[in-house]
Amino acid sequence: MQTLPPWPYPHLVAHRGAGTLAPENTLAAMHVGASFGYKMVEFDAKLSQDQVAILLHDADLDRTTNGHGKAADHPYAALAKLDAGLWFSAAFRGEPIPTLEAVARYTVAHHIASNIEIKPTPGLEAITGTAIARQAKHDWRAAPVPPLLSSFSLVALEAAQHEAPNLPRGWITTKLDENWRQTLTRLGCVSIHLHHLLLNQALLNDIHAAGFRVAAWTVNDPVRAAELFQWGVDSVITDALDLISAE
Repeated sequence: MQTLPPWPYPHLVAHRGAGTLAPENTLAAMHVGASFGYKMVEFDAKLSQDQVAILLHDADLDRTTNGHGKAADHPYAALAKLDAGLWFSAAFRGEPIPTLEAVARYTVAHHIASNIEIKPTPGLEAITGTAIARQAKHDWRAAPVPPLLSSFSLVALEAAQHEAPNLPRGWITTKLDENWRQTLTRLGCVSIHLHHLLLNQALLNDIHAAGFRVAAWTVNDPVRAAELFQWGVDSVITDALDLISAE
């Protein structure tokens, strides 16, 4: 059995800032998440056309802003003028797309741990992994707990590993093949992030025995969350901050 790496992160993680309770990937969401007592947030980071790191899940702007087209086709000066809150409700009208730098300032100042999902625009995997890791290394340099970098993209994770080898990394995947141990080892990952329905007690035990931590996503049922914690899952990522108490 391998020794498990340190895991200085809370058991509960607010998905995209505040789950379904605020416009995702905004500073407003971070405020809402904190109001529910959550001490860790997960959010998505990608690059603007001029390589400013921003928070946005989709490659396109249309779903969560009043903009159109790919974020990677617009300079940050244009993206900063968009409304990323009105789609959710009128109460969040005027909420901007935040920069990764702004989120770093907020989370570090409020002692909130961060899981930065590197979410590259297709075709920009390596450059995004490098840029996000470089900025995370700088912007969280004074944080007592380092940000956890995660991604579905192996290319982005490999680039992040090369740029900031001392930052912890996690591989997000929807399936496990027979080479999962080798993949995690090659990328120097401390954790694997799995959809919670893939997990059972035996698999969790195998992953821990191989020396890796486990984060489960996206768990919105308190009973399921309790079951996962009983098995020994290291962290649960949730949209249901109002149902799954962080206290």
